[in-house]
Amino acid sequence: MTEPRAGMLLVATPALLDPNFADTVVLLLDVDEQGALGVVLNRPSAVPVDEVLDGWGDVVAEPEVLFQGGPVGPQGALAVATLERPYDVPVGFRVVDGLLGLVDLDTPLELLRGGLHRLRIFAGYAGWGADQLRAEIEEGSWFVVPGEPGDAFRADSADLWRDVLRRQPGEMAWNSTRPFDPDLN
Repeated sequence: MTEPRAGMLLVATPALLDPNFADTVVLLLDVDEQGALGVVLNRPSAVPVDEVLDGWGDVVAEPEVLFQGGPVGPQGALAVATLERPYDVPVGFRVVDGLLGLVDLDTPLELLRGGLHRLRIFAGYAGWGADQLRAEIEEGSWFVVPGEPGDAFRADSADLWRDVLRRQPGEMAWNSTRPFDPDLN
């Protein structure tokens, strides 16, 4: 079993039928002995970012909507971004993995401009208690795979689940050919 860590992806297996996570790709943002936290990458909402966070719509990646990050804390928001330059970390940015990190949404936008390459805002998150994620992986609910820099910022995330599986080695890639329910995405 591949060990989950920050920056990796959880890809829902066909066995995962929970409507909160069926056919999802989750970017892990924090993994430690207390549990894990991540955001669902392929569930855009119809809510424009500017309706909720004034001015932030100008700096988010297309589409300029909030993404449904998960079922926990849907009234809160997390901002995921990549740095423009690795040596120029703006105030309010916390590195998660390489150039990927979290942005404090209380940071004034003028302090972030020019320092971020891409940014996306997620309403809510996915969370697991200690050993809960490991149990779900062992029962066959999740594939744990490496992420690629653009995964979190695709303009059209509808095919992200399939595309992530297609690039995996061996039998895991076969799962990308199964039909899925478009109403879940």
